[in-house]
Amino acid sequence: LICPKELALLTGKRKIGIMGGTFDPIHIGHLVTAEAVRIEYDLERVLFIPAGHPPHKQGAVVTSPLHRYIMTIMATCSNPSFTVSSMEIERPGPSYTIDTIRTLVEQYGGQTELFFITGADATGDLPTWNNIEDLLDLCHFVGATRPGCISMIDSVIQQFGTKGRQRIHRLTTPELEISSTDIRERVRKGRSIKYIVPEAVEQYIIREGLYRA
Repeated sequence: LICPKELALLTGKRKIGIMGGTFDPIHIGHLVTAEAVRIEYDLERVLFIPAGHPPHKQGAVVTSPLHRYIMTIMATCSNPSFTVSSMEIERPGPSYTIDTIRTLVEQYGGQTELFFITGADATGDLPTWNNIEDLLDLCHFVGATRPGCISMIDSVIQQFGTKGRQRIHRLTTPELEISSTDIRERVRKGRSIKYIVPEAVEQYIIREGLYRA
């Protein structure tokens, strides 16, 4: 099998990374992962796409899309290889990845390879994703994982057989035990989130009074 980096060199296709997520809030772990995948797979850039109405969080309290979009811009603006799209927060209804990827395929055309970046836990749930077979035809998936979670991604790859081996990849990234859930809890309890989120995001959360209740 040819790895994605070699495939792109042979075909001459450009490569774009897609980092989707609720980003409630975006944190250093998201940025470290995106940069690690960008370098490893020689991506032209990484497009961050905050989810509008995540279907897996129906009924949960999620910060308004506008706040999450602004924080994502603040977190990524210092990296010229990072850009942010509002396509999902502008689209009505649940934010399904298949709809986003189809839109991007139309936008970029057939000469672009898309690499959807996600964490080990989300990669483990891929068999339950909406239209996952079509998704694997349209883009690669890169599961960013810690050493102890490698077997989880390997199991998913095996589930999808040949297509899994060709389209699902794993990359061990720096071990950062950071989660948006923990950050929200820290703010609620009045604890520091300095150095866990970019400084601009920290100041925005304080200024807007996010996650206090």
